[in-house]
Amino acid sequence: MTSATSASGPHVPVLLDEVISALAICPGEIHVDGTYGAGGYSRAMAAQGAHVVAIDQDPDAIAEGRVRIGRDGDAITLVEGSFSSMTSILDDLGIQQVSGVALDIGVSSMQLDRPDRGFSFQADGPLDMRMSKAGITAADFLNTAPEEEIADILWRYGEEPRSRRVARAIVAARPLARTSELAQVVRRALGHKPHDKKDPATRVFQAVRIHLNGELEELERGLEAAEAVLAPGGRLAVVTFHSLEDRIVKHFLRRRSGGDAGGSRHRPQTTRRHSPAFAKPAKPVRPSAEELDRNPRARSATLRSAVRMDTAHVREDEG
Repeated sequence: MTSATSASGPHVPVLLDEVISALAICPGEIHVDGTYGAGGYSRAMAAQGAHVVAIDQDPDAIAEGRVRIGRDGDAITLVEGSFSSMTSILDDLGIQQVSGVALDIGVSSMQLDRPDRGFSFQADGPLDMRMSKAGITAADFLNTAPEEEIADILWRYGEEPRSRRVARAIVAARPLARTSELAQVVRRALGHKPHDKKDPATRVFQAVRIHLNGELEELERGLEAAEAVLAPGGRLAVVTFHSLEDRIVKHFLRRRSGGDAGGSRHRPQTTRRHSPAFAKPAKPVRPSAEELDRNPRARSATLRSAVRMDTAHVREDEG
């Protein structure tokens, strides 16, 4: 959900032109923006003539979005909630099917750039990291979880090769309350030097944030929900920012377009009950050199898209 930021203008989402192209909006269509954020995708979708149902779980994004929509009069219906719940959200609005769904996965620049949200170590703030501002904070988790569980989270969601060493250092330094404290613990544990290209705290912050917000599970449910609400010919466009997210989207679209029906020694044989739900996905798209010059945070972004076919969604028998 990372966006470019400027002092004179709003956040501009990554791969905005490419997402709008993939959605191929016709005036009068209904589209879903599953991650409203600062509203960049929604406004661009509305400018193409779509009515947009925009969803966000962050109460700050909802509050600021309602002010903006009330002022600008965009054709946007803003709903607080998770995009994995888009089926019930659309039901409540009396909408059965939509022509497009856009999902921009991860943390937004709005969240990263506000120290009080605790998503970044670039400026000191409370160790929070909650996208919905509900539930336990990062401090709650790190100060109470067993060392083994912390190590497992850092390995699984941050792909941190020395996760056990970092977890041991975190437990030894408890209690932790600030983002700067966690970053320093990680740097000391891993021998970070100021001139090193990448700060090792990046992987740890990513892992804790993903775990705390259940981001990968939310993505999996959101993809299934998008499949359920898309009308025949509807378009799905998903922007991810790291390999764990991208892998989920890639494999989902491969399965749902009939790309791995035969199974393998790692994956049980599947029995197809219906035809593929999506046509063969488009080739993945990454930011241009010009976009990277404007917004270095876009460097890891990947867009994957596909068109919904006129069939029931794919179901699989396990085992």
